[in-house]
Amino acid sequence: MTVSDFRLPDVTPVSEVDWAAIPSPAFVLDESRLRRNLALISHVQRESGAQIIVAFKGFSMWSAFGWLREYGITGATASSLNEARLAREEMQGEVHVYAPAYSDEDFGPILELADHLVFNSFSQWERFRPQVQAARAAGRELHVGIRINPEYAEVETDLYNPAGPFSRLGVTRREFREDLLDGIDGLHFHTLCEKDSDTLERTLEVVERNFGEFLPRMKWVNFGGGHLMTREGYDTARLIRVVRQFREKHGVHVILEPGSAFGWQTGWLVSSVLDVVHNVKNAALLDVSVSAHMPDVLEMPYRPRILGAGDPPEHEHREATDTPAGSHAYIIGGTTCLAGDVVGEYVFDHELKIGERVVFDDMIHYTMVKTTFFNGVKHPDIGILHTDGRYERVKTFGYEEFKAKLS
Repeated sequence: MTVSDFRLPDVTPVSEVDWAAIPSPAFVLDESRLRRNLALISHVQRESGAQIIVAFKGFSMWSAFGWLREYGITGATASSLNEARLAREEMQGEVHVYAPAYSDEDFGPILELADHLVFNSFSQWERFRPQVQAARAAGRELHVGIRINPEYAEVETDLYNPAGPFSRLGVTRREFREDLLDGIDGLHFHTLCEKDSDTLERTLEVVERNFGEFLPRMKWVNFGGGHLMTREGYDTARLIRVVRQFREKHGVHVILEPGSAFGWQTGWLVSSVLDVVHNVKNAALLDVSVSAHMPDVLEMPYRPRILGAGDPPEHEHREATDTPAGSHAYIIGGTTCLAGDVVGEYVFDHELKIGERVVFDDMIHYTMVKTTFFNGVKHPDIGILHTDGRYERVKTFGYEEFKAKLS
């Protein structure tokens, strides 16, 4: 059982989307899929008693924030001054801020915006404590926490492992300063990456073992992100139970701040074929860039799904003629001059034509937040496919956005 007796709302079938009617290239958020995720997240928040806020580092499409508020998501977590401003201006709820380090220049404005403020180290807490104390003395209700590193994680990719060896993120038990807890009312940890609730349960056992003696002094504990509760098969019943038990056992307020869970499987990157070239194998050049618009494909790395396409036979040195009869293999690449601006090889059931749409699935979370203007290539639009079938283009990028990044 993954969602108890809770029933997820229906979504728009992919077969009913008129891809040719969507200007290319474009990131397209599907309203029905976002609402499905929000309904589930709201259910978990209500049943567990936790506060669930959206992590901007994974999903910060502010044109959709009205829907988040509609489902009871009233806060956001920011990792910088810019994200904190966006949270205050557009999310219009609680602003939670954590950064590995705060600069003197940014801390003052962040302090004015934040409701929850988490420090990565006790040295940063000591540095900025006088400003926090002054704000509190002036009447500000400000919750302050310290990030801990339980030194336990089940993350396979080092790039995304916050608790890996020699991590700079969070305070280990060896470095923890009980003598500096005056003014601290919460603990924060983040060790998950697209994990199920069983991983959280094992992580909490380590947190309690290493830091349990300090929990009676805390009002809240932030479990960080990486709770991929909207993924098919995720055990939400366990998540609800684990959160409830922790809250009741320690008498603390629990906060979850997923990013991917909000945008998971909520939309696509729509692209078009600009050309097909041949060098032993066929290569289709698209009007998007892997390195500029889908950087996680190279950083993770991972292989995104293309609608209507499959994987080639698993032969490392196969010839182009090895493609099964009736299928057509293409190396899918972008339009920058980077040689490695390539997604990989895919098999289609027809020959690709110039102007044909190629649609990448699940391209809303950790995509738009990481895009660049490398090579000055056209940046995809941002659009919304509404539940009534209407497509709304909410943002188009032009020369001025490209130029504004330079000097």
